[in-house]
Amino acid sequence: MAFASAASLKVGFYKTSCPSAETIVRKAVNKAVSRNPGIAAGLIRMYFHDCFVRGCDASVLLKSTPGNLAEMEHHINNPSLRGFEVIDEAKAQIEALCPGTVSCADILAFAARDSTYKVGGIYYAIPAGRRDGRVSISDEVAQNLPAPFFNAELIAQSFARKGMSVDEMVTLSGAHSVGVSHCSSFSNRLYSFNATHAQDPSLDPNYAAFLKTKCPPPTAGDGRDPTVALDIVTPNRLDNKYYSELRRRRGLLTSDQTLMNSYLTSRMVLSNERNGASWGKKFAKAMVHMGSLDVLTGAQGEIRRICSVAN
Repeated sequence: MAFASAASLKVGFYKTSCPSAETIVRKAVNKAVSRNPGIAAGLIRMYFHDCFVRGCDASVLLKSTPGNLAEMEHHINNPSLRGFEVIDEAKAQIEALCPGTVSCADILAFAARDSTYKVGGIYYAIPAGRRDGRVSISDEVAQNLPAPFFNAELIAQSFARKGMSVDEMVTLSGAHSVGVSHCSSFSNRLYSFNATHAQDPSLDPNYAAFLKTKCPPPTAGDGRDPTVALDIVTPNRLDNKYYSELRRRRGLLTSDQTLMNSYLTSRMVLSNERNGASWGKKFAKAMVHMGSLDVLTGAQGEIRRICSVAN
C-alpha cells in the first residue's frame, strides 16, 4: 500500500491550487524557530511520530474524542511533542487563502523540511498530495515507535517494518543532533542500570557526572522531569557532531549509544562522522522516503479544516 499511493505524491502539488502554501509554512516555521530553536527539533520529531503511526496522515495532530484517547495523549508524545501551534498558525493562514485545499499532513511534512533547512542548512523538495486521516489511537503509538531503551537491532526492526533500511535508521537518528530529552528517558543509565552496575558502563564517566548535575536521582512523588540537550556540542545545529559524540560514548539515550556499540551499525556511525556532506544528502533522502509511508491520497481521507479535529 505504501508504494502504490506514494507514487501519486508530487513536488509542487499545490502550484496551481494554492501557490503560496509552502511559503506560508516556511515563514511560520522560521518565525517560531528564530524565537525558540527547539521548535525545529519538535517539528522534525512530530513528523517522524506521525509517519510511523498510520502513515503520514496527521493523525498525531488529532485531539482525543469522548471514549477515544488520541496519539498525542500517549506518554511518548505528551508532554514532549511540541510545535503544534506552528502547524495551527500555518493552517489558519492557508485556510483563509485556499479553503479546504491543503492537508494538515502536507503542512507537517513541509514544516519538518523547513525546520531541517533552518537548523541544518539541509534542503530538499518534498512531494505533497497527502490526505488527512480521521483516526488517532493512543495505543498504536508504542506499537510503532522505537523506545529510547531499544538496542540497535530492535530499532532496525521497527524501521524495517516500515520498509526503511538500517542505514536510513542510523542517518535519521542524526536528528538527535538537535532537541532535548527528559531525564526520565535515560536516568536509568545514571542510577539503576542493572544488577551489577548502577551506572551504564558504556557511558563516558565525565559525561555521566555532568548528566547527574542536570538530573538528580528520581525521587518518588517529586514530579520534576528536567530536560537535557541530546547533543551538548551544537545543541541548536542539525549536523553530524551527534556521531562524534557517540564515538566518545556520549550518546544520551540507550537508543543513541547502541548505534556505536552494535556491529550492525557502528561502521555507519563512523562513516557519518567522517563525511558530513554525504550524511546531509542521505538525511534529506530518508526524510522524503519517510514522508511517503502509508500515505492517503486521491479520494482517501479528507482535508481537515482544523488540524486537531476531523471534519
